[in-house]
Amino acid sequence: MIRLTLSQRLTAVFLALLLACGAALMWIQMRSTAMHEQETVQRLSRGLAEHIARSGELMDARGMRGGDVRALFGKLMAVNPSVEVYLLDEQGRILGHDAPEGHLKRDRVNLGPVQALLRDEPLPILGDDPRSATGHKVFNAAPLWVQGRQVGYIYVVLVGEQREALAANVAGNAALRTTLWSLAIVVGLGLLAGAFAFGWVTRPLRRLTARIQAFDVDTAAPAALPPPAELRPGERDELAILEHSFGHMSRRLGEQWQQLREQDLQRRELVANISHDLRTPLSSLHGYLETLSLKDATLSAEERQRYLGIALAQSQKVGRLAQALFELARLEHGGVVLDVQAFSLPDLLQDVFQKFELAAEARRQTLSAEIPPRLPAVRADLGLIERVLTNLLDNAIRHTPEGGRITVTLRADEAKVWVRVADTGPGIAPERRAQLFHTPPALGSQRPDSGGLGLLIVHRIVQLHGGQIRLLESEAGAVFEFALPV
Repeated sequence: MIRLTLSQRLTAVFLALLLACGAALMWIQMRSTAMHEQETVQRLSRGLAEHIARSGELMDARGMRGGDVRALFGKLMAVNPSVEVYLLDEQGRILGHDAPEGHLKRDRVNLGPVQALLRDEPLPILGDDPRSATGHKVFNAAPLWVQGRQVGYIYVVLVGEQREALAANVAGNAALRTTLWSLAIVVGLGLLAGAFAFGWVTRPLRRLTARIQAFDVDTAAPAALPPPAELRPGERDELAILEHSFGHMSRRLGEQWQQLREQDLQRRELVANISHDLRTPLSSLHGYLETLSLKDATLSAEERQRYLGIALAQSQKVGRLAQALFELARLEHGGVVLDVQAFSLPDLLQDVFQKFELAAEARRQTLSAEIPPRLPAVRADLGLIERVLTNLLDNAIRHTPEGGRITVTLRADEAKVWVRVADTGPGIAPERRAQLFHTPPALGSQRPDSGGLGLLIVHRIVQLHGGQIRLLESEAGAVFEFALPV
């Protein structure tokens, strides 16, 4: 099967329509010309039948004078071979004619068209052709009077057999050739114009098709893609709008593909880091349990308790890491439904401070809060926001040296309450800042027990509340800030 381009299909359809329209126009033109010729002939011959009726006595009181009728009709047809003259009675029966033997196909003529002609109805009017069983031709007719009484009609067919045959022989081939040449010229010029027009109309579509075929999502970096075509104000060209939309779509696909690749890389790093963080406590736990199993009889009570204590601590590390993984998975895959309620953020902060008082005192650290008066209540999930504050304070205490300070500052604006957690620790390494909320710390980081999942959980919880957590620039320590709606 031959596959055509859009321009070729449009041209083929246009050609078919052009041929159909040309044929219809040719038929209409030929029919219009024929009717015009018939009307002209009928108008020019309007008084012919009446003249014949007055030219001689064709009928008398005893009936038709056959010899005189045939002689008169013969003379008229010899002078004008294009006409055929007939004598009809009052019912339309043919009484007299000069037709050769066997040429007459009717013995009666319908008088309806004759009466219409005598009433001067619009021309052309076609009547029965006595020399054809079904044909109709233009005619002229007049009533025939004898001694003041109508006895019949003179019926004149204006386009007789001889004229019809001569016109067909002389003009038929020439007319057909002229018509065909005219149609061919019109169709050819129309086809060329249509092909040019369709090529011009579909040029933007071909350009867009080339761009689509060249588009490869694997290499569709946003910076490498051409900028989308600019639309003029009030642009209504569908192809221009489509090209503009495809430009934006391709750049968006490129951005999303890059994001997916980055996310895949981040997940690979996450799995690698978590595997490392799990391997360390599990190896330690297995080693001490194996030692207890093999040397139980030779160990003293103090050694046995020390080994059990170390194994229990390693088990707790594995448990905390597994719990963090479970929470992160629920947050990432939509397993958490927010229980939004209004609550006082200072009261929640006070409860979280109480959980860390002993740990801060043990490290001689200072926990402080800066809370403005008449702070509005926030609308959020109380349990999840408590987890955010817990993770941030746990990280701050863990990374702040002895004698350091951890400060939580609250401030309000028109629609939000801002929370800032700052410490006086060593801060975040510059190479770690870009992926701080997307991947856990690299292998060998300072927090092998946590798996680096605390900040990932915080980031996702804040996202679920419609916000973003930020790491602010500071001269010393780490400063985190996020906002909650009021």
